[in-house]
Amino acid sequence: MSLAGDVYRTIEKSINVLSDDNKDIAREIIANDVHINAKESDIENQIISLITKQQPIATDLRMILSSSKIASELERMGDNASNIAKIRKRVKIEDTYILARLNTMGKLSMLMLADLKEAYASQDVNLVKEIIERDNDIDDLYKEIINSSYLIDNDPYISGQAHLAGRYLERIGDHITNIAESVYFTITGERFS
Repeated sequence: MSLAGDVYRTIEKSINVLSDDNKDIAREIIANDVHINAKESDIENQIISLITKQQPIATDLRMILSSSKIASELERMGDNASNIAKIRKRVKIEDTYILARLNTMGKLSMLMLADLKEAYASQDVNLVKEIIERDNDIDDLYKEIINSSYLIDNDPYISGQAHLAGRYLERIGDHITNIAESVYFTITGERFS
């Protein structure tokens, strides 16, 4: 399995686990983070080996350096998804207003990741730019959660945990944006501005 595929499935599980009665899935997500970290480390080792043995130049070097950044961003996304699962171990979020926004943030992230895979495969710079812009939608949903004027179930602890889950999902969107910028660099040889 690929690192990106593992992270995609972990994000999907993490957004579904917040309101799940069963904490076992949350525990599974947390335990799986070790495997995601190991895959990132393996990619880094392969990159070091390629650089030292092949001495790549130009386009190849750009692709290798971008791959290193992408692996690092994916690993961080796995950490954020694992942190969402840790929230579920502490509390169960049942507020429909908050859950709808958290679920939408997660689904937007997953769609961005899927489209990014397609953009990279087809070398579609316009789609990469569109994906970068879509992070604003995730940021807007996060602001809606933060600006909620009420406490969930009159419980400041659950409210704080819901806000924290939103923050982790907002960071996932930021990491996807960073990956998209690396893909843009790989395709064009220019930094995204």
